[in-house]
Amino acid sequence: MRNPTHLETRNGNSNVYNLIIDIGNSSAKAAIFEGNNLLAHTRAEHTELPSLLAHKTKECPIRHAIVSTVIPLDETLTKAIETLPCPCLQMSTSLKMPFRITYKTPETLGPDRLAAVAGAWSQKPGQDLLIIDMGTAITYDLLTAEGTHLGGNISPGIGMRLKALNHFTGKLPLVKKEGERVVLGDTTETAIREGVLQGVDWEIEGYIRTYTLKYPKLLTFLTGGNAFLLGNQTKSRIFADDLLVLKGLNCILTLNNEKI
Repeated sequence: MRNPTHLETRNGNSNVYNLIIDIGNSSAKAAIFEGNNLLAHTRAEHTELPSLLAHKTKECPIRHAIVSTVIPLDETLTKAIETLPCPCLQMSTSLKMPFRITYKTPETLGPDRLAAVAGAWSQKPGQDLLIIDMGTAITYDLLTAEGTHLGGNISPGIGMRLKALNHFTGKLPLVKKEGERVVLGDTTETAIREGVLQGVDWEIEGYIRTYTLKYPKLLTFLTGGNAFLLGNQTKSRIFADDLLVLKGLNCILTLNNEKI
């Protein structure tokens, strides 16, 4: 990956660099783009983000920035963003999107969901797309080839399902997603792990199969920290991209530069 500290010039002008900040439930990511080219990206704990941003802004001259967050920002994070050396857009449905939203309550759409949809559309415009983000929750979003976001669904993520089995029962243990894998559970631990992981796997395959009946040329983007490969019958139609949200935020920032 090219080091952004080695700045090039084009026609005598320094290049334009975008800073992308994505704050999720469990961790945060920061990335630097030059146009549509991803130059560098880093994952960090929430408490590490202020120092990470300070380091990123010293690497190269940031011209534009955008922040997306699914959690309320504390005073330290707010100050770190406010003191960036450039204006910073707050990701929201009030910004211009590369697609049309028909969701009845667009203000309730998670910014990470919209960014993931934008990231998929920026790579495969003019295609029917199913975007699956496997984070703390699993979100499904459907985008038509005409560029209309029809909506989507939300279901519990892998960690949430494992914790629920432990919390809402008297004897079932809390099982980690990592561990022995078998086709059919032969201990309580493997029964829980397989029940959750196979359940999520089949849930995803069911969504793909159902929407492909209506949209035969459907393409699926799979992203998020818990993304994993599906069965052979669906692998060829999936684009696994853990950086989809960052790419989408960069796309949205570029569309809205005039607002900065």
